[in-house]
Amino acid sequence: MRCYVLMGVSGCGKSSVGEALADQCNVTFIDGDDLHPKTNIEKMASGVPLTDADRAPWLEAVGDALAASSGPSVIGCSALKRRYRDIIRSRVGEPVSFIHLYADQRVLEQRVNEREGHFMPPSLLQSQYDALEDLESDELGVRIDISQPLSDVIGDAARYVKDTMI
Repeated sequence: MRCYVLMGVSGCGKSSVGEALADQCNVTFIDGDDLHPKTNIEKMASGVPLTDADRAPWLEAVGDALAASSGPSVIGCSALKRRYRDIIRSRVGEPVSFIHLYADQRVLEQRVNEREGHFMPPSLLQSQYDALEDLESDELGVRIDISQPLSDVIGDAARYVKDTMI
């Protein structure tokens, strides 16, 4: 395995965990937020949830970024629904493993409310939970509870990557 997606709702720690994995596992970290078209960022910043049509070009860009990477890579992307993950997989052309960073909604509400400087307002968290579909049994991946200390979350994610990297 050389392609990993850190998935989950806003505020789950995709960027923090991704940056740590880059250091600990010698992988490239790509922040999927940087691949959003400006119109998506403006829409979310104004409190309007993205539609599937809004997300499609972004999900294709996420998959293309993974496919273009020259070595083991981790990208942060909400990948909330199975069909979103299917789009990413279809663009990569090799197995993709998903690391689902999850917690109870109350935990994430607190994190998102305390976060400063992010385009995604707390008001959109509910729409993400409404859309979230857990990994299915035929999808490669792991689910990591982020209500534990960040160092433990990073440790769990790093072990998974190291154990599955080829």
